[in-house]
Amino acid sequence: MKQILVVCTGNICRSPMGEIVLRDRLAAASINDAVTVASAGVSDEEHGHGLDRRAAKVLKEAHYEVPQNHFAHRATREELLGSDLILAMTVGHARALASQMEAVGDDLAKLHLWREFDGTLPVAPEGVFGPGGALYDGSDGDDGNPEPAGGGQEGSARAFRDPARQRQQSNWSNFYTSDGAFDVPDPWYGTLDDFYETLAVVEAGADGIADFLNAEKREV
Repeated sequence: MKQILVVCTGNICRSPMGEIVLRDRLAAASINDAVTVASAGVSDEEHGHGLDRRAAKVLKEAHYEVPQNHFAHRATREELLGSDLILAMTVGHARALASQMEAVGDDLAKLHLWREFDGTLPVAPEGVFGPGGALYDGSDGDDGNPEPAGGGQEGSARAFRDPARQRQQSNWSNFYTSDGAFDVPDPWYGTLDDFYETLAVVEAGADGIADFLNAEKREV
């Protein structure tokens, strides 16, 4: 059984939306019996809270099954180590997760950005911090510069992969900055319209994840 963990800041908006939508897509693709999906946060600030009411509203309007017992929490050691695929909603979340995963001896190759699966970025075979990933900080080219991640985002990807920039990020920036091209937008500070926009981005990523897992299943 493959375990997927979806992660945002406090686990009340984006990551549970991702969990709910992805479960729906996996059921539609008839692979939900081989994959389980859970969600968590990189912060414990919302610990014990339920799903944000605005997130619940847009999900219900779109006819998703919304659980009544959502319990927001920070990703645990067991969840990180027990997951086969960890999906970060933003670049900052990925950075925060990388630190948490390294602290427990986890494999960063299973850490990806949600938006790798909606066409914004290519899916990096060795994870978002591996070669070809948007946050890869290695030097692959003869000029000593990181290899671009591809597409029209070369400049942005190169900046995101800068080692000094990555290591100097504060927890505040990693947790709350989510306006980059590779991020699922944070609707929490906005209006209901922002939740509809976030849901659309989440749905596009969930479609791509389901397709990716289906293709993976066929190759086995």
